[in-house]
Amino acid sequence: MCRVKEYIRNNRDRFFEELFTLLRIPSISARKEHKPDMVRCAETLRTLLLEAGADEAGVYPSDGNPVVFGQKIVNPEWKTVLVYGHYDVQPPEPLDKWVSDPFEPVIRKDAQGRDAIWCRGANDDKGQLFMHIKAFEHQVRTGKLHHNVKFIFEGEEEIGSPSLAAWVRGHKDWLGADVILVSDTTMISEEVPSINCGMRGLAYLEVTVTGPDHDLHSGHYGGAVANPIQTLCDMISSLIGKDGRVTVPGFYDDVIELSDSDRAQLARVPFDPVEFNKSLGVKALRGEEGYSPMERIGIRPCLDVCGIWGGYTGEGAKTVLPSTAHAKISMRLVPAQDSAKITSLFKEHLERIAPEYCRIDVKPCEGGEGFLIPISSPAFRAASRAMTDVYGIEPVPSRGGGSIAVLASMQKILGVDPLLMGFGLERDTIHSPNESFLLSQFFAGMESISKFYEYYD
Repeated sequence: MCRVKEYIRNNRDRFFEELFTLLRIPSISARKEHKPDMVRCAETLRTLLLEAGADEAGVYPSDGNPVVFGQKIVNPEWKTVLVYGHYDVQPPEPLDKWVSDPFEPVIRKDAQGRDAIWCRGANDDKGQLFMHIKAFEHQVRTGKLHHNVKFIFEGEEEIGSPSLAAWVRGHKDWLGADVILVSDTTMISEEVPSINCGMRGLAYLEVTVTGPDHDLHSGHYGGAVANPIQTLCDMISSLIGKDGRVTVPGFYDDVIELSDSDRAQLARVPFDPVEFNKSLGVKALRGEEGYSPMERIGIRPCLDVCGIWGGYTGEGAKTVLPSTAHAKISMRLVPAQDSAKITSLFKEHLERIAPEYCRIDVKPCEGGEGFLIPISSPAFRAASRAMTDVYGIEPVPSRGGGSIAVLASMQKILGVDPLLMGFGLERDTIHSPNESFLLSQFFAGMESISKFYEYYD
């Protein structure tokens, strides 16, 4: 039996106990009342790092939630791996959609009969960062570690990492490394593993449309006074054309078109449109004309309304013409698009098209840049070789549609490329009720990361 497989088997119960302790902490960065939970989670991670074999580990203040930093320096002449992860999680709502308590982890089978850990954070990102701690522990305890390893865990990724870039800049001398190793992404499937070679950036805003200065009786004023909800909906519907392209002037100015050969390389990713639609519960897809669904997700920018509200939404009827309407809008950006520029263009466009019977306010919420990494690097080759060993098939380079905005900042500040070696699957429903993480992926992740250290030189 492979030594790492044996180590996992012999320590399986302890791993679950430690991970479940971490998962039970409701470290929801979006809510101020969970500030004590953020500190408790950070302190738990510090203890796990020290117990795994780190020479030192601490919990350090930032302008927001604390940062966990730990390291083991074996030989200053050897290569250094900087492991990044985040311990904050998304809010669990809607609670009535969860089969079990979102912060009480359980192992049960999914619809296909596979064992999985069910809990908020099981995949994103506590389960995946935990794999790194245990792969490191295996390397240390078996005397196989021939790298220096540093860890940086933040508590604000789910709210855009507003404090981490400044912390990294202020502690740059601590963070020197040859690669930033990250598991906070998904792979194509269990049968076809993949390694992300790039991610999209993000511009996220909140829009408020105000009509009358107070709510009105819809019978007395309806038909004469513009309804802010209808006005907002009209403006939003104009943001995407019938061809699926965003209509904000200048939005595509910095988008780099991929060559036919690059698109052909990405097309190697297996894609079954029927199965894809079935997995989402939709009959058809919609998006920018001229691009495949996978290209729309990975190499093209897009705009989505993430939330919209206004007026009366409680039980029963209330005949009200509301004073305000609100929407949260995200734009996923490709490398070379600047989030600040796109935010400015979006704000100017909405202010320009706003009708005279309303007032509009556009509030930037978070933003960050996309990035690409070379697939010819020693780190990428080591990860590919490791995953080939574990999965029996060479992983496919892919482009991620999501965003980890702070990685682009870390890449720029530290001059080090990130390597996105993620083990989540789309079936894990991260950010949604009933988040889970297959045990097979959890164990394969530990094994792959451990083998990465063996092959990275």
